[in-house]
Amino acid sequence: MTKAHNVDAQRLSFILNELRLPAIKVIWPEFTERADKEGWPATRLLAALTEHEMAERDRRRIERHLSDARLPPGKTLDSFAFDAVPMVSRAQVTAMTSGDGWLEKGANLILFGPPGGGKSHLAAAIGLQLVQNGWRVLFTRTSELVQKLQLARRELALESAIAKLDKYHLLILDDLAYVAKDQAETSVLFELISARYERRSMLITANQPFGEWNRVFPDPAMTLAAVDRLVHHATIFEMNVESYRRRAALQRQTGAGRTPKYATIKSIEKMSISDNQSEESPLPATI
Repeated sequence: MTKAHNVDAQRLSFILNELRLPAIKVIWPEFTERADKEGWPATRLLAALTEHEMAERDRRRIERHLSDARLPPGKTLDSFAFDAVPMVSRAQVTAMTSGDGWLEKGANLILFGPPGGGKSHLAAAIGLQLVQNGWRVLFTRTSELVQKLQLARRELALESAIAKLDKYHLLILDDLAYVAKDQAETSVLFELISARYERRSMLITANQPFGEWNRVFPDPAMTLAAVDRLVHHATIFEMNVESYRRRAALQRQTGAGRTPKYATIKSIEKMSISDNQSEESPLPATI
């Protein structure tokens, strides 16, 4: 390698640093060597380098957004048992993960169903796919976010705290029903719902149907207003299925290597009650 070539390489490295093109800085020697051997025209070399830089930027951005999303690990659409939740269409969910249309319009997605029915799994899996498709998502337990918003209110910064959540195209509120029935808590939740109405989307998981949301919002007028805003532009999945966790517990009890028949929820509950008397029971006491 000539002295002039070394100087040019050093200048190029400095320029790429200044232009903030780290991927090209790493890959250009390999690409230029290949271009010389194969006789690439300059336009092909330039296109290859810039395409590599763009691909690396996309990869790094997705990594940052995945970290920021706080999604529970291991929850993917591939690992979700669609066959156990026949009322949820895989095709519909797959179409929604593109985000086109509903996220741009600030529409919502609401998942109802008893504990253990896969609501949180599906919500996290949808969030993961959306992040991979370029959207920004935040997954949080409703009670945790409400506590943060309450703190912001006490510090006279509630409006600012809610505004900061605007950077997320989708806000996933898991376990809405576990918010305490307290006026201060539910009022900040209502303000969040109102602030995002028709602007930014929300995905909510809840154990109770709308008719029982008076357990969350103590004020009937607030309950009606919150439901009205959430359902105005919403897709609703009612996941009224047997608990995954109960089913897994039953499978463990029947023994490895055997395929048990699915029992009814009532029969499993009876088994759980009797087994709770023994500390060695593989069945959980509560779900």
